[in-house]
Amino acid sequence: MRWLIVLLLAIGWATGASAVDLEGEALARYHELNAELRCLICQNRSIAESDAPLAQDLRAVVAGQIAAGRSDAEIKQYLVDRYGEWVLYDPPLNANTIILWAGPFVLLALGLLVVFVIMRRRRDSADTAPAVDRERLSRLLDAEAQRGAADDDDSSREHS
Repeated sequence: MRWLIVLLLAIGWATGASAVDLEGEALARYHELNAELRCLICQNRSIAESDAPLAQDLRAVVAGQIAAGRSDAEIKQYLVDRYGEWVLYDPPLNANTIILWAGPFVLLALGLLVVFVIMRRRRDSADTAPAVDRERLSRLLDAEAQRGAADDDDSSREHS
């Protein structure tokens, strides 16, 4: 049975035609799986969108696997075994992919922490600035008052 599928795939690749004709539900599964699998060459496109030769080969493999009666999970696992989890657009949560899943949230938390620290420092510096300004103003007024009192004493002495 496997040699027949391989033969059909080889003929399809050689002629440029699809090796397996899919209809109905199988065709819908084929399109859905192709949209869920990443082109390993393009990297930001699915194998359904890519024109790369590897994407064409992967589409033929998916069609052959569907025709062989494999489930979606079996087909994905087959491709993961051969190409790694990178082939999946939605990789599972495990030790290898924890950075993919947690990374955006960690970066968001760090960004919010930086914004919070910056805003707090600005608020603290804004709160201390008026107190420093009031203290300086008070010293200047005291100094001016003392000069004014000294000038008054000098003027009263001159008039006497």
